Amino acid sequence: MHSAVVVEEGRNPLPQSSPPAIPYREISEDGEIIPLSSSNEQGGAKPSSTDPTQRLVSLDVFRGLTVALMILVDDAGGAFPSINHSPWFGVTLADFVMPFFLVSVGFSIGLVFKKKSNKCIATKKVILRTMKLFLLGLVLQGGYFHGRNHLTYGVDVDRIRWLGVLQRISIGYFLAAISEIWLVIDIIVDSVVAFVNKYYMQWLVAILLCSLYMGLLYGLYVPSWDFEAQSMNSTLSMPIYGSGSQIVNCGVRGSLEPPCNAVGMVDRILLGEKHLYQHPVYRRTKECSVNSPDYGPLPSNSPVWCLAPFDPEGILSSLMASVTCFVGLHYAHIVVHCKSHKRRIFLWSMFSLPLLVSGFVMKELGIPFSKQLYTLSYMCITSGASGILLSVIYYIVDVNHFRKPTILLQWMGMNALIVYVLAACELFPAAIQGFYWRSPEKNLVNGTEALMQTIFRSKKWGTLAFVLLEILFWCLVAGYLRMKGIYVKL
Repeated sequence: MHSAVVVEEGRNPLPQSSPPAIPYREISEDGEIIPLSSSNEQGGAKPSSTDPTQRLVSLDVFRGLTVALMILVDDAGGAFPSINHSPWFGVTLADFVMPFFLVSVGFSIGLVFKKKSNKCIATKKVILRTMKLFLLGLVLQGGYFHGRNHLTYGVDVDRIRWLGVLQRISIGYFLAAISEIWLVIDIIVDSVVAFVNKYYMQWLVAILLCSLYMGLLYGLYVPSWDFEAQSMNSTLSMPIYGSGSQIVNCGVRGSLEPPCNAVGMVDRILLGEKHLYQHPVYRRTKECSVNSPDYGPLPSNSPVWCLAPFDPEGILSSLMASVTCFVGLHYAHIVVHCKSHKRRIFLWSMFSLPLLVSGFVMKELGIPFSKQLYTLSYMCITSGASGILLSVIYYIVDVNHFRKPTILLQWMGMNALIVYVLAACELFPAAIQGFYWRSPEKNLVNGTEALMQTIFRSKKWGTLAFVLLEILFWCLVAGYLRMKGIYVKL
């Protein structure tokens, strides 16, 4: 994935030690993106340390890597369940994708709004972008598009899914951007104390969000509840409990298990059961699948909640996810106020490592890792890992200028929105599958994947090769768009 916010707002002046990067846009004081002329392309005059056309290339690479990871885990996760989302507790490769997106969003906000001449105008732009991002997510993930292998479209408005990946990003973007516009104190940062005084109100908001989440998660009483079970499992094409109302017995407080947690209860009350994600990942747990950690038939003694809906991008969990954007803001603030490469990497590491450690400590104290609930421990380890990975990429591409091996990811990161919409949301594969030979199964997408499986003599490894080929294809598409000077944004 990535988001329009991430695509359009990712550059920052670098010190003189950095070579001229590829300029294509400039940020005005109010955060607007305006085109640049091509006179400063590589090979021209070297920008000074204050030249606004220099880019933080590592942020592009980080975004591109995140989009590539999303395509990998979404399309190859079925063949390799170990990289797919954890069924409930635990962390896998796929569970790092969303936090990486949110960190890059927060990072971009910190660079764009470091100077703002008119707070009201900047706020209006933030509100407008939030609305556009939310509506785009609603169209893409609300159920209207049915994805690959389904040559149909349309959604029952009575069952449209209100929340999703882009909607969660829009919430985090809104909270982080508003705090950056209104809560940053206008003082000169010439010491650590001044740095803290400038941004302490933002961290008070982040702490407040964490406290609110933890208080509701462990303090709300979850009564027994009922839901309307489906008459057929559309994924497994097998009979299930049958239609009609099913009762989930809870009557507990502070449970983090799938059926009786406060995150799901808040969504059921505020959004409605019909508007939640109908195929939750906990159907891959041992209680709900004989093929766990992959999807499979229901065990004979499976609990009734295996058929219940649950939204992994729900309201309460999105509040905690927004804190990840605030972490990205902090990483950006270090870039803004520290011009030394070594000092940036040192401060990123000094902030990221305690987050990682605190996440593991919380797990040992009884707060498990859970992407579905977006627990505090999960937020800490994924945000900390984001900082460590960003530091490594920064050292490689912005300090040592070792950029050729990462150029494909850089291209993808510079046009992340269009790649996310067409690839990760499967609009392009679904459109290609609309052209088939005699039967819908005989199309270019399925034929290419079948060819890879034949070449590798393995369905699993052939699928992986197909997905890697897909990622390469989208990197080249992004590179072509970059060559033409096309950058899609909201």
